[in-house]
Amino acid sequence: MEISDYAASESADLARYEINLERGFLPSPDPLDRLPGEFAAWEAAARELPKLLVTGRVRALIERLPVLDAQRLAQDRERRRAMLLLSFLGHAYVWGEKTTTVRLPACIAVPWYEVSRQLGRPPVLSYASYALDNWRRVDSKSPIALGNIVLQQNFLGGQDEEWFILVHVGIEARAGPLLAAILNAQRAVAGEQPEELEKQLLAMANTIEEIHEILLRMAEHCDPYIYYHRVRPYLHGWSNHPALPQGLVYEGVDAYRGRPQQFRGETGAQSSLVPSLDAALGIAHREDMLNRYLVEMRHYMPPAHRTFIESVEQGSSIRQFVVANKSRRSSLRDVYNACVLWLERFRSVHLEYAKNYIQKQSQRGTRNPADVGTGGTPFIPYLRKHRDETSKHLIV
Repeated sequence: MEISDYAASESADLARYEINLERGFLPSPDPLDRLPGEFAAWEAAARELPKLLVTGRVRALIERLPVLDAQRLAQDRERRRAMLLLSFLGHAYVWGEKTTTVRLPACIAVPWYEVSRQLGRPPVLSYASYALDNWRRVDSKSPIALGNIVLQQNFLGGQDEEWFILVHVGIEARAGPLLAAILNAQRAVAGEQPEELEKQLLAMANTIEEIHEILLRMAEHCDPYIYYHRVRPYLHGWSNHPALPQGLVYEGVDAYRGRPQQFRGETGAQSSLVPSLDAALGIAHREDMLNRYLVEMRHYMPPAHRTFIESVEQGSSIRQFVVANKSRRSSLRDVYNACVLWLERFRSVHLEYAKNYIQKQSQRGTRNPADVGTGGTPFIPYLRKHRDETSKHLIV
């Protein structure tokens, strides 16, 4: 097979899962930046959010929005844009004033539910809308990377909020070759090609190192105090949250029959990147409530990305092949261990950020609790457990 044919085949394999070789789980083409004119009311309201949240009267504006027909959205790019706008408006409505509301008006709830049904994920702000679909390039001809990307939508706005999300976008943008290497590595295992497997594992290790370096840049422009008090409050959901113990009522959504719904808030655990690495490297997490939470987070991912993780889990075992061949090819074991070590370091940095940006910040009231994450879980034990379980998979 010619190199060009191989690259085309590689891209086609990734495209089945809505993955791009050059940008990973980020959408291709770039996210839509405006809906058709009939949805101008959503665009206008979302554009004003940073100003309206300062007034403390954001709910009055949202309540005046018309109930628009989400079924008139013609393509997935429009649906993802609508999901982004409605998610920001919905969370602004719930968390944007001094008191927390337990009901969401039909003008947001009904189209939000419809768009979420079409996209295959819950009507709540998730990582896909907050990060994957929430950026644009300053120079359209330059790479998707820090220094050339800005957000499309904010809550309050400002450097810290921008940078917090853009670091995640920068990491995702670099992951395309890593995801391709995962598939190629599994093919090498199936074909019993240790040299090719070593090559692909080296590519994986190098890319994990690169995304680790991007993560280390978080503190450049995102201050822990500002993050905790000005960014984080809007990310919470309504599952296991002390301010909404029963959940949130979506008015006008017949499928919910007036019953409160409990959905997790936006969290990095909804990114498909690290679960894909766990699946590829055979890193198993002990079966307990923490592991069940990880599995639950997949329901908040785009369905195609969820399918990718499942496909990798069901594919040829890289770890078993390395173990079986380590005595004959120690370099294969070494490069596998390099992947595990870089993933462990990535998780260690994430754990330190969680301590500095959340745990060490002062807690006031129940709306922005420091003992549970925005996903509604005791995040410090989770992150520590996942890091420690990663390092236990080094092959000796």
